[in-house]
Amino acid sequence: MTRIRLICAFILAACCANNAAAQGFLKLERDSIPMFRGVSVGLDVAGAAQLALSDYGQLEAIARVNLHDQYFPTLEIGIGRASHKDDEVTGISYHTKAPYFRLGADVNLMKKKHTGNRVFAGLRYAFTSYNVDIDCRPFNDPVWLWNTSYGVKDERCHQHWVEVLFGIDAKVAGPLHLGWSVRYRKRIAHNDGLMQKTWYVPGYGIQESSRLGYSFNATIDL
Repeated sequence: MTRIRLICAFILAACCANNAAAQGFLKLERDSIPMFRGVSVGLDVAGAAQLALSDYGQLEAIARVNLHDQYFPTLEIGIGRASHKDDEVTGISYHTKAPYFRLGADVNLMKKKHTGNRVFAGLRYAFTSYNVDIDCRPFNDPVWLWNTSYGVKDERCHQHWVEVLFGIDAKVAGPLHLGWSVRYRKRIAHNDGLMQKTWYVPGYGIQESSRLGYSFNATIDL
């Protein structure tokens, strides 16, 4: 009888120890990180460099909300500009300058999401409304054989598009992050006015070659 009592006491003690260990393990693994983790703001360095080095580009600011280091609602807003004069092939000059915005969210794909670094995929809806000036230098009309030219002034245009993106964001020092993304763009609705197809769209890029794009961002956690 005494032996049975000792065995029962041992089993009870073992169960209590296992239960305490299990509770400790669960407590250690529990994610106590709050849902709201702050806001970050930044700039697209690639767009600014493109604007400085070529005849088109954009200045773009970024605002991002951090939810549990996993979901990042994002607003990108900027001003796109193009000033292309006397094209070597067509002789056309093109000018536009207008604001645009993109609204969407990123998802952190990393398993360890609280390290400050992230690999992410995202989606954006974008819109811009812009005016264009287009002029063509005089040329010989092939039928009437006299000098002629054409152009438009303040032609009103707009465009809606979506972007699917993939990128990396790394914590460099303190609140500073550096990151890049590659983007696939799909135009969903547009109005190019009398010209039917504008050369440059603010925030989107060159119509013929901007399906794929990129960004390089510097952001700071607030």
